[in-house]
Formats: sequence, C-alpha cells, structure tokens
Amino acid sequence: MPYAKAANGIRLAYQTAGAGAPLLLLAGQANNHHWWDGIRSDFETRYRTITLDWRGTGDSDKPDEPYSTVGFADDVVAVLDDLGIEQAAVYGTSMGGRVAQWLAARHPERVHTLVLGCTSPGGKHSIERGPDIRKSLIDPDPDAARQALLELMYTPEWLAHNAGPYNTLGDPTMPAYAKRRHLMASNRHDAWDVLPDITTPTLIVHGTEDRFNPAANAPLLAERIPHARMRLIPGARHAYFDEFRFVAGPLVLDFLDEART
Repeated sequence: MPYAKAANGIRLAYQTAGAGAPLLLLAGQANNHHWWDGIRSDFETRYRTITLDWRGTGDSDKPDEPYSTVGFADDVVAVLDDLGIEQAAVYGTSMGGRVAQWLAARHPERVHTLVLGCTSPGGKHSIERGPDIRKSLIDPDPDAARQALLELMYTPEWLAHNAGPYNTLGDPTMPAYAKRRHLMASNRHDAWDVLPDITTPTLIVHGTEDRFNPAANAPLLAERIPHARMRLIPGARHAYFDEFRFVAGPLVLDFLDEART
C-alpha cells in the first residue's frame, strides 16, 4: 500500500489503477476509496485512476484533531506530489466535491478538468437537507438509520433488485471520533467566495431526486463557477454515479475527453 505524507506527517493511503491521463476520484464524507469500487472500472480503460483514503478512514492515519475540506484538499495535493503528477482531472462527489472546489480554487495549476457531483457550495448560500432527513439519519435504532441512508442514496426500485453490498454507506472501520470530525468538516465547508476564482472547465452533475444534498445546489454552483456546465439526471438520488452509472459514467467521460482534445 503506497502512502503519501501530509505536511504534518500524517500518512495518506492511496490507490492507482488503469492507464492514461490521471483522473483523481474523490469520495464522500466518512468513506474511503471503496466508494468507487462499483464504477471505477468504467474509467480505468481510458484514464489512470487515483483514489485515496481520507485521513480518518481506511488505511490512512486517523488523528483526533480538527479536519476541514481545505485540509483535505491539501492532502490531495500531497498524494499528487507523491505520485509526481503535476496536473490531473478531478471528479469529486458529495464531500469529495466540496474538497474539489478548494482544490480547483487554491491549486488551479493541479486541476486539468473538474467534475462536481451531488455536492454544494456550503455555508449560508447552500440549500440544506430538511430537518426530517437529519432526524432520520440519527435515529437511535441503527437499522432504521441505515435504511434511511440507503433510501437517500438509492431509489426503491434499485434497492429492490440490488441486495448489496453497498459502497456508499460509510467506512465501518472508522473510529467514532473520526466520523464526528468528518461531519464537522463537511458541515463547516463554505467555498462560496472562491467559486468565481475557478477557471478550470467544470461540469456539475446531480440527481433530480437527491434529498440528502438537495439538487437545488447544482444551479447555485453552475451559476457561481464561470462557464460551468450543469447536467441533471432525472430520477436519481444521492448515489447517482452508482445506480445510474450507465448514464453518469458516459456523461462524465465525454466531458473529460472533450476537455483533452
């Protein structure tokens, strides 16, 4: 397992597969690289895919200290540096999309093309999930809370025909303190002021039925980032990239390929 080191010495596990131009895949909150297991092969035939385990997850170190989406972006740069990659296409989903915003704004020379999936700008300008959603996710019955999360990620039709395993429900090996640190990092994200500084070609992707991170955030990002494109996937929930992979995958690949021509 290769490791990069953050500026403070924290070890960051990362994974590579495939061949071609580098494509960095950034997972959601409290998840490790397995978030991409179901769809990574869709990109490997044309790109060298790079994933990492966020600090606090997987095989990376798990310090009990404040985390932030800005800090996660610096961790991504450390991984690129360890690989000797000067510039990569970046596809960030959910919290990974929040991290990708900072990466493109603060390190524009490292980002060739940007795809932001099922994410938001954060802060007072974002559209937050409803109180009923928040309540369902902290249900004292763990089975009920898991079912609530599943139904926010996937449609009932898909769940009825796919028994799992599911790759988007969080890293089960995370310590409780690391989960809290991830939640705080995501909740405190606010990139609104720097979004107009993003000059990288950008695609915004969102499922129209996403209530976990409401779809109304997509046009906010598209309007705030200069020349960004937006594509909504009808009927999709938060894990659009997984359930609707045969729509979302080609959509993203076409955008990435176009940017390289």
